[in-house]
This record gives sequence, structure tokens and C-alpha cells, in this order.
Amino acid sequence: MSPSASEIDDEAALWAVRIDARGLGAEADPELEAWLAGDSRRAGALLRAQAAISFLDRGRALAGSTPVQKPSPSRRGLIAAGAAAAALVGGGLWSRRPQRLDTGLGEIRRVPLADGSMVAINTSSTLEVDLKPKARDVLLKQGEAWFQVAKDPERPFVVAAGPVRVRAVGTAFSVRRREQGASDVDIMVTEGVVEAWVEGVEGPRHRLSAGDRLVLASTTATPVAEAASDIERSLAWRNGEIALDGESLEEAAALFNRYNGRQILIEDPDLAKERFVGLFQTNAPESFAAAVAATLGAKVSVDERAIRITRPRAS
Repeated sequence: MSPSASEIDDEAALWAVRIDARGLGAEADPELEAWLAGDSRRAGALLRAQAAISFLDRGRALAGSTPVQKPSPSRRGLIAAGAAAAALVGGGLWSRRPQRLDTGLGEIRRVPLADGSMVAINTSSTLEVDLKPKARDVLLKQGEAWFQVAKDPERPFVVAAGPVRVRAVGTAFSVRRREQGASDVDIMVTEGVVEAWVEGVEGPRHRLSAGDRLVLASTTATPVAEAASDIERSLAWRNGEIALDGESLEEAAALFNRYNGRQILIEDPDLAKERFVGLFQTNAPESFAAAVAATLGAKVSVDERAIRITRPRAS
């Protein structure tokens, strides 16, 4: 009975580890040559296993790992390494199931990716990362994420947010879906160059450089003129902070409410229009409310569900 595909993958993983450790080749090893000749599927399985090992080596290099000299493996170590490589080839590294990453309310995560890239994920966000031999695809289902992309010209890094696509090779940029199900996508570039477009809509692609910001909807593009410092301030959430520089209290409250179950309510329309400056922790809406009260003479009342900021009634 001929071996199954999974058995061939296991055997290929063992051979890939041997070749990587000893520099073997079919022309120099009659046993390897005979194994390859025994089944037409084995050559492809061996290539996939070698690609997995090469990918891991490249990921370590991009991450700045220090290379180590490879010792001659023991039989037990060889089998263990082969099993690990087989898992990568058969269902891990090139898995058809993307890696799902998400955050809860108020949670901010920094996650290193296997290709050497890094993603910072803002509150209440969900994305899927699919790293493939010829492409790196990210699906942003909701929320916001900032990507620091490891350079790999042969594998473009593309983020999909609804119909909007953002493509980069080696750069840093953020993508935010304004609201769940909404078509508006906010793109900010902090390093390098990206291309952005709307899938299925004819027209030129938008090229953005460091310091550029663009809001793309299903059929329109709205450039937003901002200085690089403004973009960095907008991305202060990466450090768990909200940086206010003249936003209205209504806008500031909306920012804090993205991160906290206890919502800030500003019930006076005139007070909501007041401008404010300050640096606060995303999870400290009470500190913001106290600063508003001290600066603008407002009144703050707190219960389990809300932080209400009002103007004192004239006596």
C-alpha cells in the first residue's frame, strides 16, 4: 500500500532537517536519491519542508536573532526536529487557517508576526493574518491596527478593510475602520510608502508617504492634511495614551468611550464644544473628567455606568 500524504510529509521533514544540518544532496546521498525516486509526490513534499525551514531562518534574521552554529543532530533530536517541521509544513506555517488576533474593550496588544513584522492592535479590534509563501494578507474585520512591516519584496503585505486595500513592502502604517460595518477607512503612514485603493473601483491607486493620511470610502477618497506630529499624536494609543491638542470635549469623550465601559456623558451642548489639551491614560476617564472640572469649573458625577460632566447651575 502506498504511503499517505501525511506520512510523506513526515518523511520529507526528516530529510529536510538532515539536508539543512549536513548539506546533503540527492547526488551525494544514494539513500536520499532512492527515497525521491520511490514516489513522485516526495520531491514536492521535500521542497515544502525545506521552504518551511528557510522561512523560519529568515524570520529569525529579520527579528535580529543571533545565528548559532548547527551541531550534528542526534537521532532523537533529528526525529523531534523533523516532527516540528512536519507540523509546520502539514498544517502550521502554511496553514489554510489564518491566525486570528483580537482585543477586548480597553485592551491594546502588540503581537510579533512570524515574518518579522509587528502589529499593535487597538481596543475592540479583530483581524486575521494569513502568511503564505508568495503573499502576506491581513483582514481587518473591525477596529484599528498599526503595522510595522518586515521588508520582503517577494511577498507583498496587503491589509483588507472592507473594500479598501492597503499594500506595503517594508514600512509602518495604521488602518482603522471607523465603525463596525462602516465603509470609511482611515489610513495613516508613519514610515515608508504604501499604496491604497478600493477593490473593484476603477481609477489610480493612492500613494502615501510618511506623514500622509487618507480616508477611503467605497467610492471616494478624502485626503487629510496633517503634520507627522499630528499623526503620532493620533497613534498615542499604542502607548495606552490619549493625547488631546484642542479637541472638543465631545470629541475627547468619544475617544475615552472607545476604551471604557463606563461612558463619559457631556449633557450641556455648550460645554461639549469647549476645547481641551492634555495627555491621559486610555483607561483613566475619571482623571480626564477631574481635569475638565478643575480647568473649566465643571461638575462631575460618577455612577457604575457613566461619568457625567455638567456645568453648575447658576444660583
